[in-house]
Amino acid sequence: MTDEQSPKTLQHRIDGPQDAPVLVLGPSLGTTWHMWDRQIPELTRQWRVLRYDLPGHGGAPADPSISTADLADRLLRTLDEAGVERFGYAGCAFGGAIGTQLALRAPQRVASLALVSSAARFGTPDAWRQLGVVVRANGLEQIALSAPERWFAPAFRDVQAAIVDWSVQMARAVDPGCYIAACEALATHDVRAELGLITVPTLVLGGAEDQVTPPADARALVAGIPDARLAVVPGASHLVPVEQPAAVGELLARHFEATWTQQPAVVAVPAQPAPVVPAPVPAAVPAAAPVRPVPRHAGGAAAGLDRYAEGDRTRRELLGDAYVDRAAEETEEAAGDFEDFVTRYAWGEVWNRPGLDRRTRSVITLTALVAGGHHTELAAHTKAALRGGLTPAEIEEVLLHTAVYCGVPAATSAFAVARRVIREETRPRE
Repeated sequence: MTDEQSPKTLQHRIDGPQDAPVLVLGPSLGTTWHMWDRQIPELTRQWRVLRYDLPGHGGAPADPSISTADLADRLLRTLDEAGVERFGYAGCAFGGAIGTQLALRAPQRVASLALVSSAARFGTPDAWRQLGVVVRANGLEQIALSAPERWFAPAFRDVQAAIVDWSVQMARAVDPGCYIAACEALATHDVRAELGLITVPTLVLGGAEDQVTPPADARALVAGIPDARLAVVPGASHLVPVEQPAAVGELLARHFEATWTQQPAVVAVPAQPAPVVPAPVPAAVPAAAPVRPVPRHAGGAAAGLDRYAEGDRTRRELLGDAYVDRAAEETEEAAGDFEDFVTRYAWGEVWNRPGLDRRTRSVITLTALVAGGHHTELAAHTKAALRGGLTPAEIEEVLLHTAVYCGVPAATSAFAVARRVIREETRPRE
């Protein structure tokens, strides 16, 4: 691999004794390394702690990655440059997803693992791609304002107004393009089938009131990872390290101390987890996968199967699972071969040719559909254009251009269809 091909590094900071074993802490989407500030005094007694920021977070360079595997590679490159070979790792939510990739890709380097508020798959691909469309259209303001409801339990929000405000400001400062790329990374992250391959001693830690990655997700991780233990913190929600810093610090310290020395790790939540008490805070931190139709290929040639699989993946990424599944259900048996043809050749070959990017192909497709008056397909491809990277303003500019060459009546009808889809797709979700 050349230097140009090597993964980029991640913005990071290191605290703790130089000769101590290294513990890496990974952040959640929309946060920075400061989410771990109140664990640092406890953890740096025994470990040298490296915390990193995701691309475009906390002032880090806006070099987006669209997969958790790529981010794991970038973190490994960062550790290489810091001279770190073997390390323990704890990651929260998105940081936990990166942790599972580390355990799968470099198990010889990960001494021990803690997955906090994490999951083998986060929600559905459609939901994450839809969120990316909303951010591209509206920015991050609404996402930032709603972050406290997702991250903190109601009782915590009521008494920790300063931390709530800090969380909003932290999420508001994220680079939108990097946030959208992270949504794509979470859309494609699914390690459910690989959990049994994780051989690293693992603590799965979650909040009892977490609605984003509920305790059921934690239990699924424990069930799938051979050497895993579960700890559920009462009264905590998604950002449990911020809500219950003392309890999380103690749990992490006990887990890493036990597993690092290869002793049996017995991890349990303290009977009375440390309550959240307003106190001086560091300056940085204020006080079941869907069932998909089986392709019907004549002959079952490997090349045809590959084209179908690639086409099905591209079609679902741009149009959504619901649309593709509904189209398959509505297709009459006699037209099944035509459906296969469209998936293989339109989506598997043409849409994936290297000569044009998806944005350009969407511009061409929208223009052709306006010219032909195909309003049903125009609605579907307006959604595809949003998911493929076009903004609402760019889509309207395309339709304005078609008025000159396809006629004003055709463009007028197209505007009505497209604006309806844009309103629906870019509406902030509750």
